[in-house]
Amino acid sequence: QIGSLENYYHFHHSKTFKRSTLSSRGPHNFLRMDPKVDWLQQQEVKRRVKRHVRGEPHALPFNDPVWPNMWYLHCSNKSSRCRSEMNVLAAWQRGYTGKNVVVTILDDGIERNHPDLLQNYDPLASYDVNGNDHDPTPRYDASNANRHGTRCAGEVAAAANNSYCIVGIAYNARIGGIRMLDGDVTDVVEAKSLGIRPDYIDIYSASWGPDDDGKTVDGPGLLAKQAFEQGIKKGRRGLGSIFIWASGNGGREGDYCSCDGYTNSIYTISISSTTENGYKPWYLEECASTLATTYSSGAFYEKKIVTTDLRHRCTDSHTGTSVSAPMVAGIIALALEANPLLTWRDVQHLLVKTSRPVHLRADDWKTNGAGHKVSHLYGFGLVDADAIVVEAKKWKTVPPQHICVGSLDRVPKYIRADHVLRASTFSSACAEHRDQHVLYLEHVVVRLSISHPRRGDLQISLISPAGTR
Repeated sequence: QIGSLENYYHFHHSKTFKRSTLSSRGPHNFLRMDPKVDWLQQQEVKRRVKRHVRGEPHALPFNDPVWPNMWYLHCSNKSSRCRSEMNVLAAWQRGYTGKNVVVTILDDGIERNHPDLLQNYDPLASYDVNGNDHDPTPRYDASNANRHGTRCAGEVAAAANNSYCIVGIAYNARIGGIRMLDGDVTDVVEAKSLGIRPDYIDIYSASWGPDDDGKTVDGPGLLAKQAFEQGIKKGRRGLGSIFIWASGNGGREGDYCSCDGYTNSIYTISISSTTENGYKPWYLEECASTLATTYSSGAFYEKKIVTTDLRHRCTDSHTGTSVSAPMVAGIIALALEANPLLTWRDVQHLLVKTSRPVHLRADDWKTNGAGHKVSHLYGFGLVDADAIVVEAKKWKTVPPQHICVGSLDRVPKYIRADHVLRASTFSSACAEHRDQHVLYLEHVVVRLSISHPRRGDLQISLISPAGTR
């Protein structure tokens, strides 16, 4: 009898294979002809899904031993200090893990045979510019000075469930390394590194730049600038290479990332950092070019980031904005898996739309003319992996970029001591030229020529019609 159902019975034919229907026809016909049988049905296996609510994210079945210490991806307790608003777990639960996306780390090399990187290591996304060969393995020394690239690589694409070290944010992405910082860095070295296999590599992550000493003003040379432009025009078969840049660690020295020609380029995505509690880290620089933020290290008593390290090890002391660029590289890899047709500009729009101020503490949060809250410390806020993959899936590509160039009259103006010099300009947005007419403002680039005996005494602000500084 079937449970408590009267006159319903379950029969099993011992000589019939479970998944076979053809061999059951004979017994079925005999039963149908029996006058005492009103109804019969061959039972089929059905798929049923348990509708349980997922437990705390840290309970996901990762066997990587350092997974419980990845506080910035999950919470292990209910305290108010436990935050995971980057929502990487939610993006994973939608099935996005970076599959078919290629990321490379521009740095001092990566340990390609590291047990947590080997599975996802991609030789086609790797090169040794310093040694002019195809092996990006770092040069080892007693101080492990060339560990930086390996640490960044693990954040992006360390393998999951291999019982080793950590879980990368895009743990099914392909990861490569460009060894270019362990030697003399020239314009040629940078241009070569930025232009390696642009049709194959999707995302370039860089956690370096000019000296963060509060007095250096520097940026890409002529060749590197051309490499950036070639990347966004021809990379990824015309969709544009994605360049992610760490905003800089010179905050204590009074450095401003607006004086860094890599982070303030319109072709790069400049990423900032916050502490576990949403405070400004001691090293953080501020500038208008910062687009978004991730968690990183803070004071000595605050948590740091765990990742892969040289000599097949793991570390729990990865720090600075160096952490944040590869984190966003991993999150953008999830977005590119959701929508491989995103252009380099689409990615910037998505970060602006989906990043959130949440609990990030700053006194300079303002609402800009487009209605977005923005800060010179944190850009548009903390990145949200789940929100960006959801938006990426349904995103409509932005129209082609129009560039409108205008100029002021070149009349010398003098800055008097303790005074503010204001220069205003009106632009028609090139309405008279259809192929240049700007309908939506994405980027503004201003070129200034200033002669002054004390550069550090100058403060230069660009103010929009809506008052955004």
